[in-house]
Amino acid sequence: MNRYLGIPVLALSVCVPLLNGAVARVELVSKTPVLNGKPFGRTGPYQCLSGRIYFTADPGLSANRRITDIDYAPRNKAGLVEYSADFYALVPEDPAKGNGTLLYEVPNRGRKTLLNFFNRGKGSISLHPRKPLHYGDGLLMEQGFSLFWMGWQWDVPAEEDLLRFFVPIARKGGQPITGIVRSDFVPEERVTTIHLADRTHTAYKVLDPSDPSNQLTVRDAAYGPRQVIPRARWQFATEENGRAVPSRTHVYMKDCFEAGRIYEIVYRSQDPPLAGLGLAATRDLISFLKYGGASTDGPLDGFHRHIKRSIGFGSSQSGRFLRKFLYDGFNSDEQDRQVFDGVWAHVAGGGRGSFNHRFAQPSRDARPYFNFLYPTDIFPFSDTDQLDRETQITDGILKRARAQNAVPRIFYTNSSYEYYGRSASLIHTSLDGTEDIPPSPLTRIYLIAGAQHGPGAFPPGRAKTSYPHNANDFSWSMRALLIAMNRWISTEEEPPPSRYPTVRAGQLVPLESLRFPAIPGVRPPLRIQIPRRFDYGPDFREKGVVSIEPPKAGKAYGMRLPQVDSDGNETSGIRLPAIEVPLATYTGWNFRSAAIGAPDELFSMIGSTFVFPRTAAERKASGDPRLSIAERYPNRAGFLHKISQSAKKLAAGRLVLEADIPLIAQEAGKQWDYWMTPAHP
Repeated sequence: MNRYLGIPVLALSVCVPLLNGAVARVELVSKTPVLNGKPFGRTGPYQCLSGRIYFTADPGLSANRRITDIDYAPRNKAGLVEYSADFYALVPEDPAKGNGTLLYEVPNRGRKTLLNFFNRGKGSISLHPRKPLHYGDGLLMEQGFSLFWMGWQWDVPAEEDLLRFFVPIARKGGQPITGIVRSDFVPEERVTTIHLADRTHTAYKVLDPSDPSNQLTVRDAAYGPRQVIPRARWQFATEENGRAVPSRTHVYMKDCFEAGRIYEIVYRSQDPPLAGLGLAATRDLISFLKYGGASTDGPLDGFHRHIKRSIGFGSSQSGRFLRKFLYDGFNSDEQDRQVFDGVWAHVAGGGRGSFNHRFAQPSRDARPYFNFLYPTDIFPFSDTDQLDRETQITDGILKRARAQNAVPRIFYTNSSYEYYGRSASLIHTSLDGTEDIPPSPLTRIYLIAGAQHGPGAFPPGRAKTSYPHNANDFSWSMRALLIAMNRWISTEEEPPPSRYPTVRAGQLVPLESLRFPAIPGVRPPLRIQIPRRFDYGPDFREKGVVSIEPPKAGKAYGMRLPQVDSDGNETSGIRLPAIEVPLATYTGWNFRSAAIGAPDELFSMIGSTFVFPRTAAERKASGDPRLSIAERYPNRAGFLHKISQSAKKLAAGRLVLEADIPLIAQEAGKQWDYWMTPAHP
């Protein structure tokens, strides 16, 4: 049984030294045909490769000096730092039939989403794809992309099929390095035990459970006052069979942690892993696949003869990783060659993340009411250099890449949610939010209007939220934009112009200026996620060492939101047919349900669907200010005609694929049938 695929296959164990300096060797564990050799259009059959890649890093090279604690990593006899990562690839059996583009996805917490996003596949995010439904309609394969994934995150949960990353720990003179760690959590029900890490990720162990400096607090707002919980009420333990058992990775409180409250513990730990090696590994892998190594018979050798260009794609955490990758200067390899030709940071908002500092927690992010005050939404936010007048620091995401002559073509795509919960407006405004800041000439910014963090599903669910989830499926535009990105880097054909709200056009406004309609039973947000300037200590910015936890919070940045029309749908960005020809109001925000506590706070990553009244009589009876469905469209056929016209207009602008128009209309028809049935409120 192969541990990568979870199915019986011919097991390989090929370890070939590559003598590349960065990629040391590749261990191929599995090589199997995709879907029993099914051909995908002109590209033909695909094969699946999986195994482990072993790397070395030279601490003396300037390209590696940005890796936090690289000087404290153990070294081999050659003076190099060794580490490794799981990899997974789906590539044409005949590489000459591919399109010459490597599509590399930065795994999100060890998972893979390319087939879901672009093939409209289902069910393979945490698994290795092996069924037809995982591969969807095969768009990526028919286009000829070579797909690649590799672990980069040291704290990925120990779960089967996730791609993992194996790095050394830092030590000074052979002695352990200690430091402070902060962990927060918001229970969704009354519990006695909480894990020190983000959800199920790997935790930093408490160094001394009896240390009096270990402190647990509780509060009821992100920036609200903390109340210290007396030490006698809690302990480092987990509950087993109704009693507390000592644990260095859990906190136990017999009185229970309450749902919806923010608990935060600060403690000391030791042995920080070199988290920043994840950035170096990504750089060195892509460089090797593009430019080759010194070997002649390695299992991945020869890729460079067919891979002419590369796109780095990342969604959410992985999109923030790519912004950090660019900011820290990793798009130039050890030989000063450009790594990614195109970078697509999807739903990353204005953030980066905990990917390259001491005691980093890569899994942590920043949300309206979850994971607070971590170094995620921190200056700089825009590609263009800006001066922060509060700190007198001038910086930009592409500052190092410009100096290295390694600026790629860039897509930033964000849903509505990222403006409410992920600081997205700061990527194209001044720091106070009052002025537009144009993107870099090689950057395109797209707002996907009326969307939540991930493509919506229909019919909308309601788990843990006050309102039905957002049902706007925006994957149609993802497919078209990928084709546009590939043409941009391969033929220099310009992609669709940026589509995002601007201050100048009145499309980007403060929360208090949002003109959301008075829909019966619906309350708009009273607050959103607003980042502040944080002080993590004097050595954080240059050395990656946090010495102040929790950080000192300074002045807030100026957040702005996309303005809405009289229906409550956003007026700017990519307005898919669901927004242009609507049956409902689609928002990027939703509230936590009362059942999980803090019902006045926004729920992470989920938007809302507020369907229109069916008839004029329903509208008048409810007092809803929005026109009813029957008042908008003469009948089902008339509605679908408008849907098709809207889709055709988007296809002409290369924002959806021509071939997807019938599918878009088909899905719209299902929604009409659902909403116009009286059984569905």
